[in-house]
Amino acid sequence: MRDDLRFVERVRRELRDVRWPPPEEIRAVARRRTRRNVLVATVLLALAGGSAVAFVAPGPAPAPPAAASATPGVPPRTEITPDALLQSADLPQRTTVELSESGLGGDVVVSSQLTACRTDQGLPASLVTAGLSRSQALLRERPGGGENRLSDILVVQEVYRLTPEEARTFFTDLDAMLAPCAQWRSRGPYEAKGRTGTAEAVHRWQVVRRGFAGDDAAVLRHSVSPPRDVATGRTVGDASAPTDTAVVRVGDLITVLFLKQGTEAELIQLAGVAARRMCLAANPGC
Repeated sequence: MRDDLRFVERVRRELRDVRWPPPEEIRAVARRRTRRNVLVATVLLALAGGSAVAFVAPGPAPAPPAAASATPGVPPRTEITPDALLQSADLPQRTTVELSESGLGGDVVVSSQLTACRTDQGLPASLVTAGLSRSQALLRERPGGGENRLSDILVVQEVYRLTPEEARTFFTDLDAMLAPCAQWRSRGPYEAKGRTGTAEAVHRWQVVRRGFAGDDAAVLRHSVSPPRDVATGRTVGDASAPTDTAVVRVGDLITVLFLKQGTEAELIQLAGVAARRMCLAANPGC
């Protein structure tokens, strides 16, 4: 008992010297960790397709944009509420929401691979910075759960609030954003079947569909050539299937939607549902 009391007293004395961060700092750390979890999930999805991935840390958070109200005298919507994002009922499989976050600021990121391409060429990661954002990953619901659920991810969605003008011009500038990555060569070390070396792959980005949902919409397709050893020219990996990402605007909101497994038609159908959900938070509303 005496030993226990000495231990408690020692802990009490040591705690007096601990610097506890202020509450706002603790909340900021929690937001960053949650965002990292979402990004890790996106990375693993990308790696499943054999693509190279890089990240760019978000810049300082700006003030939320001034939103336009559809009706004079009615205050504009500011918060992006959870019900403005896709719900479990919108998917054919039973799902649960994990790895979700809302926050201030951050670049409007269409894909981490596109970010890698642009920053590799000394270009800005994004053409615009959002005032508010909310993200989520919808996972397949299964009994027992488990710690490693990343393999169960079905949908990754991010919703951004911009100024009305920025939201409109985002789609006007979309082709210009993709142009430097029409044929981007990426290099990196590899290890496969006991061999190591440096491999090169060609990434291609293009818009394959437009105007199918909301006020503006596009499907962006990313394809990667089979990686080849730069010294021998030998193929060192299998070709990956192209991946599609839907980008949809409703009012001053833009959503980026990635469907892990599914066809272009299924992605477009889900994007239409996402657009209707966004009406609940957009300025002006639908």
